[in-house]
Amino acid sequence: MLGIMGGSGWSKIDWLDNEEKRMVQTPFGKPSAPLQFARYSDSAAVGNPQEAICFLGRHGESHTIAPHTVNYRANVHAMWEAGVDAIIAINAVGACSAAFSSGSLVLPDQIIDYTYGREHTFFDTLEDFSSHVDFTEPFDVALRQRLLACASAVDIPLHDGGTYGCTQGPRFESAAEIRKIARDGCDVVGMTLMPEAALCRERRIPVACICMVVNPAAGVADGVISIADIEQAMATASTNVADILKHHLVSPA
Repeated sequence: MLGIMGGSGWSKIDWLDNEEKRMVQTPFGKPSAPLQFARYSDSAAVGNPQEAICFLGRHGESHTIAPHTVNYRANVHAMWEAGVDAIIAINAVGACSAAFSSGSLVLPDQIIDYTYGREHTFFDTLEDFSSHVDFTEPFDVALRQRLLACASAVDIPLHDGGTYGCTQGPRFESAAEIRKIARDGCDVVGMTLMPEAALCRERRIPVACICMVVNPAAGVADGVISIADIEQAMATASTNVADILKHHLVSPA
């Protein structure tokens, strides 16, 4: 079963079939929204068009949960208990340079965490060395390669590689902060990938992230960040992400 963790613009998926919603309770509290169990069917598709999906919108069903208050532990644990085999995270980001235009898609391979005060681990005690998980490569190589192949098959550009800088939010960053983040080596900046990706590693769930570039970060382009422009870029990017995911679900592994 494939897990999809939706972000901004992805509070729900309207192209799934046989939908069943189930609110669960975890040892870490309730997840952001009910788990949405469904399948994707396409009569014109080849391969396996019936792979089960477990979808969760990290900001809640009505997109009301701020990035710094998301219960990341409950979200990941709920998907783990549901039996997902892998998670594809969808994240809206800003571009730290002019290299990525609004509406483009990036498949990062690294993370720098700038967040603070978030519950970031399942291990509250050090009982053994299992709590020291390796995080050299935050994202699953095989899952990333499959997503790249799916994007190529549907002729959607998906940039291979890049570093995601995760900031606290919910405010956008200052121009000076973006200059620092860019000097640190970050290509895109967002507010939700950490501790989500690290928690997936602790639960041994393979994870990959598709970043939707929805705006130039502060100081990268002239003018202030426009919410209207963000929404337009998000709509374009979301359509392309959906096409990649649909191909992932119907094509042989």
